[in-house]
Amino acid sequence: MSGASGRERWGRAMGDKDMRADDAGMAIRDAITEADVLEMRRTVYPDGVVTRSEAERLFALDAASGAVCEGWNRFFVEAVTDYVVHQERPAGHISEDNADWLIRMATRDGVVQTSTELELLVTVLEKAASSPERLGAFVLAQVAAAAVEASGPLARADKPAGMIDGEEVALIRRILHAGGGDGNIGITRAEAEVLMTINEGTDPLLNDPSWNELFVKAICSHVLGPSGHTTSSREDALRREAFLDAAPSVGGFLSRMVSGGLGAVVDAYATERGTEAAWSRRNAERAAQTAAAEAVDSGEAEWLAGRLGTGRSLQENERTLLLAIKASAGEVHPALQPLLRQVA
Repeated sequence: MSGASGRERWGRAMGDKDMRADDAGMAIRDAITEADVLEMRRTVYPDGVVTRSEAERLFALDAASGAVCEGWNRFFVEAVTDYVVHQERPAGHISEDNADWLIRMATRDGVVQTSTELELLVTVLEKAASSPERLGAFVLAQVAAAAVEASGPLARADKPAGMIDGEEVALIRRILHAGGGDGNIGITRAEAEVLMTINEGTDPLLNDPSWNELFVKAICSHVLGPSGHTTSSREDALRREAFLDAAPSVGGFLSRMVSGGLGAVVDAYATERGTEAAWSRRNAERAAQTAAAEAVDSGEAEWLAGRLGTGRSLQENERTLLLAIKASAGEVHPALQPLLRQVA
């Protein structure tokens, strides 16, 4: 290979703690080979820990290098994900500060610079137990830029603006299903807004057919399903870790509880009114939550009417969406009734 070796380039990147490839004049313009990746892996991972400084140098190398091998893409995503998801306690939770850092490192003027960095952001969402809602919406917006404007890391010369293809739909599905978003059970408002923008900015005749199904199911989930997520918050995880750190005898307590057999476990968790009453109460609570979710309240109805009732003709997938809401909702706020009458 001509030019600097992987170790030399890594050392050069590590030499300036404020270096950023787009403004620091890094003299790295040749390809990153599999041999380079092996050297950098040995440099980064000897202690099993990826530091923020090392992660920032990896971003610099990714932005500054021309052609890169597939091994680099895997290594970059793996190493930076290790840092941002696992290094800061509690492991698995993305803080607001780390979300800001990720967005800042991966973008210029709000646009992700490379497809490898976009894959990193999606992987972080998938690997994390929780993350700020805006991080998921930001990643979705990168797909929207490709579909609506033919810009960003997903843009291709053979694909015009104003259409969404099957690969982009599959990527959106990954993002929406990721465990790290605040809406990993229901679709959040921020995510729903991006999906509406894609639907409004693309041509139904050009879009991949899989888009219609995803759009209808996702917006129905937002309007009719539970909002937010059921995973523990970052603060809950911190409190739990603090308790475990301060209580070395927790294992002994659990051993004593289960030493009496199944009966001891049941007794420990039964309420004063008995197990049957506890389960009845839980089932009643779940039924109430389901009924509340199936009602379209004023906020949801006004949002949907504002996005669909703009004086234009409804698209076919929007009509399908309204029919699905009409068939599924137990109650619908009056703000949405005019639109529902259009599809009666």
